[in-house]
Amino acid sequence: MIQRISKTIRTKYTGVFFMSLFATIAETVLQLIIPLLMSNIIDLGIVSGNRQMIFQQGALMIALALLSLGLGLASARFSAVLGNGVGTELRDAQFRHIQHFSFAQIDRFSTGSLITRMTSDVTAVQQAITMGMRMLVRTPIMIIVAMFLAFSISRELSAVFFYSIPILFAIIGVLLVLVAPRFTRLQKQIDKLNTAIQENLSGIRVVKSFVRADYESEKFDERNQKLWEVTEKASAIMVIAMPLVQMVIFGSTIAILWLGGHAVYRGALPIGKLATFLSYVNQILFSVIMMSVMLIVVSRSAASGKRIAEVLREEEEFDEVQMHGDEVISDGSLSFEEVSFRYHKDGHRNILEDISFRIHSGGTLGIIGRTGSGKSTLVQLIPRLYEVDTGTIRVGGKDIHSVSPVALRDAVSMVLQKNTLFSGTIRENLQWGNEKADDATLMRAAEMAGAAEFIRRFSEGLDTMLEQDGRNLSGGQRQRLTITRALLTEPKILILDDSTSAVDMATERNIQEALETSLPGMTKIIIAQRISSVQNADKILVIEEGKIACEGTHEELIKTCDIYESIYRSQTWEEGANVS
Repeated sequence: MIQRISKTIRTKYTGVFFMSLFATIAETVLQLIIPLLMSNIIDLGIVSGNRQMIFQQGALMIALALLSLGLGLASARFSAVLGNGVGTELRDAQFRHIQHFSFAQIDRFSTGSLITRMTSDVTAVQQAITMGMRMLVRTPIMIIVAMFLAFSISRELSAVFFYSIPILFAIIGVLLVLVAPRFTRLQKQIDKLNTAIQENLSGIRVVKSFVRADYESEKFDERNQKLWEVTEKASAIMVIAMPLVQMVIFGSTIAILWLGGHAVYRGALPIGKLATFLSYVNQILFSVIMMSVMLIVVSRSAASGKRIAEVLREEEEFDEVQMHGDEVISDGSLSFEEVSFRYHKDGHRNILEDISFRIHSGGTLGIIGRTGSGKSTLVQLIPRLYEVDTGTIRVGGKDIHSVSPVALRDAVSMVLQKNTLFSGTIRENLQWGNEKADDATLMRAAEMAGAAEFIRRFSEGLDTMLEQDGRNLSGGQRQRLTITRALLTEPKILILDDSTSAVDMATERNIQEALETSLPGMTKIIIAQRISSVQNADKILVIEEGKIACEGTHEELIKTCDIYESIYRSQTWEEGANVS
């Protein structure tokens, strides 16, 4: 991936790079020539009283200054185009690359960290390129050539550089060694802060419902304080370093003025040459300051670049399978054969352990169990949102690893616990399932999911605008729309992960009957907390601590499975109590 993005950047921005390079070098050369003209004006014009020389050299000096200004503006413009272009490519490359990450890869980075890498990290690299394209080209040329020209004017005065320049570079070197690791910690702390902000904003309704604003504020303040502490430590080092650099520069200037004044007094050095020498001194020392600033910027961008590279180097798990996989899934039969899984490879225990079962095409599988037992994890393995550690999963009789992810996910549609709807119309949200679906097709699917009734009640029907996450709908309405969207993909297997928990039992029963009647060939997997949601399934799995504790029909489990019977009796008692 990194090679691909590098090639893209080279192809698109090589011309801009060389134009910026040429403009920067030309600008620097002109700025080095201008002090020589100033020397001629003083020594050959003012001192000698030669007006023609003053006007001639002055006009040339103004012309070169204007040309240098134009080249400087061009250099800045090309550098900005290059920096912005590279930033755009890096953001785009990361975003596209992340779309092919598995859930495990996203979990490993964390959403907050990925957001930071695509925003502030890219901005740091972008700024380094924009500034560095000018400073890292201009500064070495300016220092080397200006020192050579200064040395040609006066060897005695140039001796000052042999003391001051090494001291300056030593200060800069120590600064980099101390500051660079802190920039890495700084970006990690920004990750944590972004994660806290994202979690709070995405769950703001829950925060307000449980009156947890103070707790969330304390958590934010804690992370914000840690970010301040890391930033403060990095800033403190830079604050100490810059006065030291300035002290060396001012000391060098005073030494040169002292020695140069004596040289002029003795007649060993023309005053124009001293003025030119001082001009080169200013250019050299200013370049050293700029280099120190640039090295700090580059140091921070290097930390950011490393983090961006981590994302781009992350292998897309499905590349080879997409190229060589079997694209045909004939039916919705499903089997698990001794499947085990853990979220982290170095974890101490499996989340799922030795799971084996079969369900025929068109059948209904119910899955029930306590919270945290592994129910949702189990079904997320089917479309390869996570990869199994051991064992085999077959869909349509084929190992899911022999099928491309695109074909697999076309055949397996999943409605997750968290209902995700996007800002836009109901039609736009439903057409995620089938872009070409007309209104009649959309409403047929909505009828099966029990959503048609409330869609018709809206004055704008399918054109009703939804807020982000469908916040202007009830929980039950959101669930029914996400089921509708899943049905529009015409899957071989439909997975409902606690997807009817917000609707009443009568509506849930109507949805299940509609699916059974209208789509008899589609395999249904229903995860639920309520036994009433799964009791008509052909097979029910009772999951306990990542293992299949019991397996059978509702009637069989009532007689043979203590866990199932206990859940059934408690829910029956609760329903009776609610009725009374």
